[in-house]
Amino acid sequence: MIAVARGDDPVLFQEYWNEPEKTETASVEGPEGTVWHLTDDLGYRDAEGYFWFKSRDDDVIITAGYRVGPGEVESAILEHPTVEQVAVIGVPDETRGEIIKAFVKPIDGTTDDETLRAEIQNLVSDQLAKYEYPREIEFIDELPTTTTGKIQRRKLRDREAEE
Repeated sequence: MIAVARGDDPVLFQEYWNEPEKTETASVEGPEGTVWHLTDDLGYRDAEGYFWFKSRDDDVIITAGYRVGPGEVESAILEHPTVEQVAVIGVPDETRGEIIKAFVKPIDGTTDDETLRAEIQNLVSDQLAKYEYPREIEFIDELPTTTTGKIQRRKLRDREAEE
């Protein structure tokens, strides 16, 4: 898990807006009284000392006991020539705990038929482990994004929970 130091510098994390309990649970004390913020981001440090971001902890999908990062599945899907954008989330499943669901925005003029769905599933199955392919694919006109263009998987998870 990635943690960042908190301090008086205004560019550093101070608190969650109007959520003191969330701030408290995400804060840990470090050496010499420093306070660290647990970001819920997962990453690792390589042999050369570089840090690499993997995914948000709340984005990790646990399917049939396996932990799957959505970025890996999304990268495989994006290799299909008719896919413009994609977001992957886990959705509840009685047997597997969660299954992988992909929201795919095809390029203009592409039809969202069963052939494309099968091509995407086969592409992912050929590149990744068999449990990592999306068992559900929903074709979508627009994905929810932040003002900077980052896809908001949380909004897709919330939408699924409402249905």
